[in-house]
Amino acid sequence: MWTVVTVLLLTSAVLTTARILLGPTSLDRVVALDVLVALCMCGLAAWAAYSGDSTVIPAIVALSLLSFIGSISIARFRVRDDQS
Repeated sequence: MWTVVTVLLLTSAVLTTARILLGPTSLDRVVALDVLVALCMCGLAAWAAYSGDSTVIPAIVALSLLSFIGSISIARFRVRDDQS
């Protein structure tokens, strides 16, 4: 089961990285970056479940808070792509 989880998370990360690099608009790139952070949090949670080590839980909480604050600030201060 852990192999399947790892393969799915890595496949999702590769596809999300492609969206970051090829996204037609800056909003696509921002959303893809937010998804990539969520995938990192899922990877850390899967590692915590696999190893039984709960010391990564604060890192997951910190990543979620930083991702939330980053998404809010980008939504607030983003300039449209067609405006230069």
